[in-house]
Amino acid sequence: MIPGFNKIIEERIRMAQERGDFDDLPGLGKPIRFEDDSNVPEDLRLAYKVMKNADYVPEEIELQKKIRTTQDLVAGMPDSGEKYRAMRKLNFLIMKLNTMRNAPVDFETPQVYTDRIIDRLEAGGASTTNNSRRR
Repeated sequence: MIPGFNKIIEERIRMAQERGDFDDLPGLGKPIRFEDDSNVPEDLRLAYKVMKNADYVPEEIELQKKIRTTQDLVAGMPDSGEKYRAMRKLNFLIMKLNTMRNAPVDFETPQVYTDRIIDRLEAGGASTTNNSRRR
């Protein structure tokens, strides 16, 4: 996929949600039932069904949920030491997700807020030796 394409898709979905385009869809608020497993290779169908019945969620998906939750939490925080700690946690979760994927750097989830934190620390009188770590 083209780098940055996911961001465009996510933005369009968010705008559609804000407009209410998804508010009257059938099954709103109910779990989606994927009973059609025709896209799953035949030799994996039984294993997937067992995992689904056991309510197993892959670690990568759980990590993505934690990242979204932490992003929402950080977005609602006023600037403070608590926000800084939450951003460090967020960047750690993103780094862990990127490590799990073993994908090229182009496809990694970007760490967020890092430049903002560094700029704020620099504005607060941090030494110039810290600036070299940034680059």
